[in-house]
Amino acid sequence: MIYHGVRSEPKPERVMISSSDGADFETVGSRSVPYEHVVFPTDRDAFIRLMLNDLDDSVMDRMKGFATSLGQLGLAVSMGRLVDFRARDHLRPSPENGTAPLIYPCHFQEGFVNWPAAPGKKPNAISFRAETRELMVPAGYYVLTKRFTSKEERRRVVAAIFDPRRIDAPFAGIENHLNYFHSRGKGLSPNLAKGLALYLNSTLFDKYFRLFSGHSQVNATDLRRMRYPTHEQLLRCGSHVGHRMPDQVTVDAVLERECLNNAQKGGCKAN
Repeated sequence: MIYHGVRSEPKPERVMISSSDGADFETVGSRSVPYEHVVFPTDRDAFIRLMLNDLDDSVMDRMKGFATSLGQLGLAVSMGRLVDFRARDHLRPSPENGTAPLIYPCHFQEGFVNWPAAPGKKPNAISFRAETRELMVPAGYYVLTKRFTSKEERRRVVAAIFDPRRIDAPFAGIENHLNYFHSRGKGLSPNLAKGLALYLNSTLFDKYFRLFSGHSQVNATDLRRMRYPTHEQLLRCGSHVGHRMPDQVTVDAVLERECLNNAQKGGCKAN
């Protein structure tokens, strides 16, 4: 993708967007959109959003119903603290006395963290000592997302729930290839974590994310700039998640019923 920018004053009222489905540019489509649809006036980061068709317009319109920020939810998102090659001497292939769980993307299974994984290329544990303690998080419910996904994957945003009932340990290490949602460095309530994971795994969230993210990383900064359902709506969504994340059709139906239908009645306003 090639961007060509021209500084001009004043800002144009409309922007012409041209796109092609192939490299030969034989089927180029063009559409004129308002400038504020490409760069939101309130967006301090000035993300460029390319809405190429009516479907993209629909995604944008549906996302407008979500008006809650992470800060308003009392949540934050950070990169995993543990860079494995810098802590190589402390890594262990399997859990043993004096170690803590170490979580990688390979531990994601059916919307939850499944630990430990079968012995393979990635370690399952890290030694627990003074120099590694600051790299860990206390036991609790967290929502983890993969930081690196390809545009060819079914979803760019892949989320999983860290459930402390499944992983009996006072602390855990989250590897740097993951982002994690937390509340002031600690865990979330169970239903809030489940509802947040369901929202992140929805088709709507994924399609919206793709409108402005053309690279392979899902950065914490990108996730901070997104808008979210209210606290109450996330709790309602979380009540539909049991021991595994529902299938995609069910995830999307739950989000539609608990949030999007209410949005038409003014139910998705910020707290």
